[in-house]
Amino acid sequence: MKRVLVFVVLVVISACGSAWGQVNYGEVHLKITDPSGAAIKASVELSSSGNGYDKSFTANSSGVLRVPLLPYGAYQLTISQSGFTPFSKVVEISSALPLDENIQLSLASVVTQVKVTGAETLIDPDSPSSVMEIGSKQIQERVPSLPGRSVQDLVNSQPGWLYEGNAVLHPRGSEYQTQFVVDGIPLTDNRSPSFGPEIEADDLDSMSIYTAGYPAEYGRKMGGVVELDTRRQTDPGLHGEVVLSGGSYDSASGYGRLQYVWGKNTVNGSASGGMTSHYLNPVVPQNFTNTGTVGDFSAGYERDLTPNDRLSFSVRHELSRFLIPNELLQEQAGQIQNGDNFETMGIVHYQHIISPDSLIALSGMVRDNANDLYSNQNPTPIDATQKNDFREGYFKGTYSLHHGHQEFKAGIESDSIFLHEFFTYNITAPDFFDDDTPQSLTFAAQRPDLEQSAFIEDLIHLGKWTVSAGLRWDHYQLLLNQNAVSPRLSISRYVPSLNMVLHASFDRIFQTPSFENILISSSTKIDALSDDFLRLPVQPSKGNYYEGGLTEAFYHRMRLDVNLYRRDVRNYADDDQLLNTGVSYPIAFDKSVIYGAESKLTLVQLGKLNGFVSYSYMVGNVWYPVTGGLFLGDDADAALTQLNGHFPDSQDQRNTLRTRFQYQVIKRAWFAGGADYGSGLPFEFDGDPGEALAEYGPEVISRINFDRGRIRPLLSVNASLGVDVYSGEKVKMHFQADGDNLNNRLNVIDFGGLFSGNAIGPARSFGLRLNTTF
Repeated sequence: MKRVLVFVVLVVISACGSAWGQVNYGEVHLKITDPSGAAIKASVELSSSGNGYDKSFTANSSGVLRVPLLPYGAYQLTISQSGFTPFSKVVEISSALPLDENIQLSLASVVTQVKVTGAETLIDPDSPSSVMEIGSKQIQERVPSLPGRSVQDLVNSQPGWLYEGNAVLHPRGSEYQTQFVVDGIPLTDNRSPSFGPEIEADDLDSMSIYTAGYPAEYGRKMGGVVELDTRRQTDPGLHGEVVLSGGSYDSASGYGRLQYVWGKNTVNGSASGGMTSHYLNPVVPQNFTNTGTVGDFSAGYERDLTPNDRLSFSVRHELSRFLIPNELLQEQAGQIQNGDNFETMGIVHYQHIISPDSLIALSGMVRDNANDLYSNQNPTPIDATQKNDFREGYFKGTYSLHHGHQEFKAGIESDSIFLHEFFTYNITAPDFFDDDTPQSLTFAAQRPDLEQSAFIEDLIHLGKWTVSAGLRWDHYQLLLNQNAVSPRLSISRYVPSLNMVLHASFDRIFQTPSFENILISSSTKIDALSDDFLRLPVQPSKGNYYEGGLTEAFYHRMRLDVNLYRRDVRNYADDDQLLNTGVSYPIAFDKSVIYGAESKLTLVQLGKLNGFVSYSYMVGNVWYPVTGGLFLGDDADAALTQLNGHFPDSQDQRNTLRTRFQYQVIKRAWFAGGADYGSGLPFEFDGDPGEALAEYGPEVISRINFDRGRIRPLLSVNASLGVDVYSGEKVKMHFQADGDNLNNRLNVIDFGGLFSGNAIGPARSFGLRLNTTF
């Protein structure tokens, strides 16, 4: 109770977070006048075909409009007002410094029409690397997700990203190396449904996704970076949204949001909740014991203290409660295993514009996170209880400077995470364990994870060339104490005759180990679990990422993105599982080499049709020996004797194809259809296929190729129908009906044998969604 009170005091004192700390985001400041210099309260539209941004605003009575949180890129700016000639131009956002535009409208002597197209914003000629963008329209019209997965599903729809079981994201073969950046604050712990609650996708305005060409501002978890920009309005008055949805697996969810803007102040709040009987991926088709509920609550306040100073606070609380899916033996024994996650975070951000060419930004966060695992009186083969929690304190300060053709940025950050782990077990079915395995064990420990960094980077515009160069220093202190310096370099060349951007990047990475259960796996108390054991400290991963590619626009309607990449990593991070429990912990192997190609063809608009098709090819191999982690029994013997050779990376799915197209049937209705295909992940299985058949049944085993050690291909077909039920000046209502896995294939995602993490995707399912905005 004392810790809770301390945290509440911290939240009240420092209040909490904002989105003004986003890395590759800028803003536009407009001053709109008539020929005499008098202010005009005009309508403003900003749109970008390249990143899916399209919003309308209204300047205030002083003719002033400030539009924050614009992802870097090219935007079509259109201004209109009765009695004046419409104004349109393309503006480029490439810096955290505000872009100031003084627009003087001319009187309309005749009827004038301005033809605006997205041709000039399909690509960003000044982007030094590839970034995948998901705009608000894509978020609102997304394929439905089970509660707790809406953001992960959006990320997984992009080329280069793969799921393993329970919505654990793996970018380009990386294991547990994804960081989510929520309103400028990095969250580096595992954010999958079984580890932590998520922010609901309806709460987001846009997403930016990196798998290469990382700014030096990012570090620690470098498999992939996902920037999440929460929603806000700039127009005065009360605005809101209500979303209701439901469907198969007894799923139902709701989301509500309110925001009020007056003068220089903005206050907002949101809440969401959901329930389902398919929270995690079940291990057998029967979907035993798989209910879950989620909730998310947030509030924020923002004020422009002066034209050059902005202060914002926010607080967010998230929770999830769920059951762990049973296998057949566990269901027959009557096992009920529960899990839950609770998280509360607060963020504060301050921004000061020193001059038109420089600004400083300060951000801070405090966060409490707790997760539990416990069973009823019938667990099989082991009764495991876990209570882990951590408290995190984060600070970041940056300075940005525009000088000529250069955009400088430098900063420091500090992250202190105070880990607490508690674990106990009692074996209930000794036949599944070695004779020398202790019947019970209790473990408790705590330790701080202290990490600091500093960086400097420069974005240079040299005609048709753009160069992003940066240098980052990291310090990591948990079980080990290490430092690293990481250079980053991205170069692009715009070819106007082909409307193409060629780019190449090099990223030196320093990835800290996952801290989930790292204390128990490194404790000598675990030696009692087996006479044969091997324990090695898990070193941070170090490596080099290379990428080359192009972005090209065709016929003012289509955009093609192609990337070739290679990742060479030493001390390659992976994970293992403690006995037959759900407790996973980090391990490492000598090295990995992962390479591949990705492409995405986007049809922005061709008449009434738009959509995309993407393809990914990836090959991943990991080399022995093991270099870090805990290994028991036969695994320890294998680790000590297997000193060379390699094996496929667990995310080595060679071919992945995704597509979705939408057709506007009539003005207020559209139809969409798509498909996801995967050639199947590799698996290791040391048991008898006959035992697997008896445990999982012929339907699951038919999807497994034991000879190749591969899961057979996955395929899921989806379709959606959207209708604008009501579209008024202030209120809009949109209804959407969706069907997923319409082909009803049993898609086995992972296969690992008895009590070891099978994962089966949802069967044919349907959903309904009603969205009301005002």
